[in-house]
Amino acid sequence: MIRFICDVGRTQNRPLSYPLFDASAYSIVLYVCVLFLSESGIKRRRYKSKNRKAGKMKQEKSEMKNFDRIIMCNPLVEMDGDEMTRIIWEMIKNILLAPFIELRTEYYDLGIKKRDETNDAITSEAALAIKKYGVGVKCATITPNEDRQEEYGLKQIWKSPNGTIRSILDGTVFRTPIIVNNLKPYVPTWKKPITIARHAFGDIYKDVEFRTEGPGRAELIFSEASGEITKRLTINEFRGGGVVMGMFNLDESIRSFAKTCFSYALDSKLDLWFSAKDTISKIYDRTFRNIFQEVYELEFKEKFKAAGIEYFYSLIDDLVHRVIRSEGGMVWACKNYDGDVMSDLVATIFGSLSMMTSVLVSPEGYYEYEAAHGTVQRHYYRYLKGEKTSTNPMATIFAWTGALKKRGALDGNSRLEDFAEKLEKASLQTIEDGVITGDLNELLTTPDRKVVNTEEFLGEIRKRLEESLDACANRIYTPGGPEKII
Repeated sequence: MIRFICDVGRTQNRPLSYPLFDASAYSIVLYVCVLFLSESGIKRRRYKSKNRKAGKMKQEKSEMKNFDRIIMCNPLVEMDGDEMTRIIWEMIKNILLAPFIELRTEYYDLGIKKRDETNDAITSEAALAIKKYGVGVKCATITPNEDRQEEYGLKQIWKSPNGTIRSILDGTVFRTPIIVNNLKPYVPTWKKPITIARHAFGDIYKDVEFRTEGPGRAELIFSEASGEITKRLTINEFRGGGVVMGMFNLDESIRSFAKTCFSYALDSKLDLWFSAKDTISKIYDRTFRNIFQEVYELEFKEKFKAAGIEYFYSLIDDLVHRVIRSEGGMVWACKNYDGDVMSDLVATIFGSLSMMTSVLVSPEGYYEYEAAHGTVQRHYYRYLKGEKTSTNPMATIFAWTGALKKRGALDGNSRLEDFAEKLEKASLQTIEDGVITGDLNELLTTPDRKVVNTEEFLGEIRKRLEESLDACANRIYTPGGPEKII
């Protein structure tokens, strides 16, 4: 523009010290400016119009994925956890749950710092909340040892939060592998899932133990309610330092365990196998065996026969042999510690500790769902350094879906149940499409695969979930009819 005005001045044959233009020059300049502004305005209007259209299209596209969120009639108890699983817990809520559900939870922070701050009272409060609402979902938590006490500056080495919750609720923990078509187990004969039924009360998880530092006698003493000592046994005569442990169980709890296992096997139409070591533990383990046999004979023998399934007991070492050589497809009932170990073994053989569901079923009808693995400490330290981790979230996803399905079933909320089913299918489909986390890479049979980090994996599940929900998008749900309010 400036150059054009100078050229106008020069065309009038005037020196540059003169005014650059007279009235006629003003007219020319004014005309050109008006023309320029008009053209610019047209372009701007066209640009704005184009932007408005693009924005509208983008908005319409976005609105296609805005689903009417499902309303929950009653809350479930949410128990947050520690380290990498705590990070994944929040990701799952933000990416897979909150966009689709009006999530109602009674929240308890069971992270190690909060447990230490409350002297572990918050763990008991969470368990009592499950008794109130009927359903809980729990993130993996730290069970501290001396190293963890030092790392987190804990007041003391707190008990396992799982042990505390299970002792309050009683019941049985059922753990079943998550089966995916393109993941083959390390044991090639295993064609069907193996469900571990773990007694969730007593034994080593409620033990009392101490060290002895010198010579002395350790005794086992039982005092009647009156105070009279009726049993006194010598455990060991110590000549030096050592360790002593005392543990217990209850006939009532063992009987509930047996009934729950038989009922679960009958509902699932699966054989029930039970293992212990009564050749060594002739009173403790023999009590388990006798109560199981009594419950079977009195309540389930004819029902099992009619269903075409069987129950049998064997020593745990023999049953390990039988299980390894089987094709799977049974419920394996184990005492508390045995179930803890065997569930991890079965999960690993089927693919990963992160590929197993876990639910505590209480005889009073309470349900607690959780991931059957730890807090993934090693990945958490990498996460703190700013690294992306490929941590498998499947067990935590299935803990949420299990809790949501049970909440929906208890409340008569079929839409909540349907959503949880679709989320599970979308998660399985993601792996079957070859999109996996690093832990599954060796077991995948699909030639084309893509190893992604955790957030990307959840995003891939979200895509498949949205596709399955498209058919029922924009349906308005109003609670009513069979739903029950607690």
